[in-house]
Amino acid sequence: MPLSNTAIANAKPSDKQYSMNDGRGLSILVQPNGSKWWRFRYRFHAKPKMLSFGVYPDVSLKDARDKCDEARKLVASGVDPSDNRKAQKATLVERATNSFEVICREWLEQRKETVEPAQSAKTLSRMENDVFPWIGSKAITEITAPDILNVMRRVDKRGARYTAHRIRSELSRVFRYAIATARAERDPCPDLIGAIPPAKETHFASITDPTAVGEMLRAFDGFKGTFIVQSALLMAPLTFTRPGELRKAEWAHFDLEKAEWRYFIKKTGTFHLVPLSTQVMSIVRDLCDLTGSGKYLFPNARAKDQPMSDAAVNAALRRMGFDTKTEITGHGFRAMARTILHEELHVKPEVIEHQLAHTVPDALGTAYNRTKFLKERREMMQLWADHLDKLKVGAKIIPLHGSAA
Repeated sequence: MPLSNTAIANAKPSDKQYSMNDGRGLSILVQPNGSKWWRFRYRFHAKPKMLSFGVYPDVSLKDARDKCDEARKLVASGVDPSDNRKAQKATLVERATNSFEVICREWLEQRKETVEPAQSAKTLSRMENDVFPWIGSKAITEITAPDILNVMRRVDKRGARYTAHRIRSELSRVFRYAIATARAERDPCPDLIGAIPPAKETHFASITDPTAVGEMLRAFDGFKGTFIVQSALLMAPLTFTRPGELRKAEWAHFDLEKAEWRYFIKKTGTFHLVPLSTQVMSIVRDLCDLTGSGKYLFPNARAKDQPMSDAAVNAALRRMGFDTKTEITGHGFRAMARTILHEELHVKPEVIEHQLAHTVPDALGTAYNRTKFLKERREMMQLWADHLDKLKVGAKIIPLHGSAA
């Protein structure tokens, strides 16, 4: 007769295992240790077979009967329930292996060698906070444009429109990586271009007024912090490199005889050359006495084998009273140099862009060349340093055509 919950609950173990039948091939196997396992016995192609449905009471009597009904329907339709279960498990394993999160983390790991650690950490943080909770567990081949749009809209609604667009761009890179590794066939992200309004363009805070620039440079001279941080502050506007490139500057990349600084830029995948003005050379030589025996020009105060913190320059600016959101940031020196060099000193834009290490092809389609316009760039860097000196002492500057024009 069919089993009841009471009969199953009251079944006591014995020295040997025994079965209690419910009918239609379903039974429960009582083990000597007291555990009770559901069993479904059936024949497929005339061969006796058995399938486990789990342990009672985790799997109730009703659940076991439902599983039995499903298995019997499969047998009736010519499908082996055991093979069907194996196929389902294989699908789950494949889905887990090819889930968006797994592939995205793999992509992040393999690109670590080509991006700054801070950038890699920010991308991972965006994924963990804004993407993985919603589509991370889905197989990458099952993710559609509407799925991605929902992610973007969720971010956009909290007022982070730029981040929403950034996420779409990063997701597209993950899909292209999946395509390259034969785990996806199509990138749905291009379908979403224009799906939400573009973010308002913002620029790094920068100072371009000559009087304000002079006041800022005088403040740098009077900085009361460490000599290393002050040296970074003094070099930042003179070289107008990216903040990460400056703080990670290595002595091995400086040729003091040629007055050159050569290094590789991960952001653009190119080598770059910075001609050093006499003013920069003076700063570098003073630094050499203090940090020249180590790896970095600007070592971390707590760990000499590490570069200065990425927040050090902006923290120093704030300490001197500058608003790093509306006035100036470490990155803003680039905008300051570009504006003044072009508008006040009349240096050719292509010379400035090459010194900024922007990989914009020229009129002939030639990609960035670190030695192009080198003579003009040397002259420009000295012209720029001399101009900043004049602004610092408060001299009235009359715009003229510099020798780098």
